[in-house]
Amino acid sequence: MTEAPYVLRTEDLQKSFRTGEVTVHALRGISMEVQRGEFLGIIGPSGSGKSTLLGLIGGLDTPTAGRVLIDGADITRLSERALTRIRNEKIGFVFQSFNLIPTLTALENVALPVQFSHRREFTPRQRARDILEALGLGDRLHHRPSQLSGGQQQRVAIARALANNPPLLLADEPTGNLDTAASAVVLDALRDVQRLTGTTIVVVTHDMGVASQVDRLITLVDGEIASQANDRIAAQRAAVSWLKDKRATGELKALTPEQIEQAQAVRQSDALLAEARAILERLPGDPAARAWLAQLGGGAPATDDQGGLS
Repeated sequence: MTEAPYVLRTEDLQKSFRTGEVTVHALRGISMEVQRGEFLGIIGPSGSGKSTLLGLIGGLDTPTAGRVLIDGADITRLSERALTRIRNEKIGFVFQSFNLIPTLTALENVALPVQFSHRREFTPRQRARDILEALGLGDRLHHRPSQLSGGQQQRVAIARALANNPPLLLADEPTGNLDTAASAVVLDALRDVQRLTGTTIVVVTHDMGVASQVDRLITLVDGEIASQANDRIAAQRAAVSWLKDKRATGELKALTPEQIEQAQAVRQSDALLAEARAILERLPGDPAARAWLAQLGGGAPATDDQGGLS
C-alpha cells in the first residue's frame, strides 16, 4: 500500500455547538494538509477555534461535518474502541498542564503508553529510558512529577507522547505554564524530536517565540483559516518573521505582558497582534516596518534625526 504524502489532512471540517436557541459555529470548513516531518503552528485570538480544531484532529471530539484523515485513514466515524487504538499508536498528545500521573516516576509515566499498545514494538521500560535520555532527563528517571521543574515535567510529557513512535504529535500550548527559560528548553526539545525522528508536529500557541520557529504558520480567525491576502494577518506574519530574525541575533528580547498591554491602537484581547505592533514600533528606521505599521491602522512612531524614538 502506497504511503500517503501527508500525515494529516482535514476536509471541510466543521464544528457547531448548540447553546439554548443559539448555534455557535466554532469551525467553519477547515481544509488543510500537513506533510510528513513538518512543524506546523496554529495561532489566533481566543475563541478562534484553535483548541477545537486540535481536539477534532486528535479524535477527542466528533466534527459536525467534514473529515479528518491520519496517515491516510479516515478517523471521523470510527468507533470509540478504534479511535482509542489510533490515539495510542498514531497520535501523541502534549498538553499545557502536563497531565502526568503524580504517583508514577518519569520512567513509569513514559512506559505506560507502550504497555497499553497492541503493537508492542518496544520493551516499555527500555523505550522510556531511551527517550528520556534523548531529551536530557537521564538523571531524572526515578523522580516523580512533584520532584521535577515545570520544564522537566513538560519534557517527560513529550517523551510520553513519543513512546509508541507516532507519526503525529499534537501540542496544545506546550509552553503556556512555563517561564521564558523553560519554554526555550521545551521548544528545543520539540525541534530535536522533529529533526531526529521525522515526527510531524502541530502546535497551538499564543507564544510568539514558538510561532516564529515553526516551518509553517496557520492563523485562525472566527473558525476559519485567515487569508494571507488579509492586510492585518499579513502584517502579523511579517512581524513574526522579524521577531525570529531579531531574537536569533539577540537584538530583541521577549516582550513582557506589561509591554504587550502598552501597545497602542490594538485590541488588548489580541495579544499576538499587540506584540506584532510592538515589534514593528521598535524598528522605526525600517521603511518596511513603517509600511506594515500603517496596515495595522496607525502611523509609525516619531523619530529623531538619528532614527531613534523621539
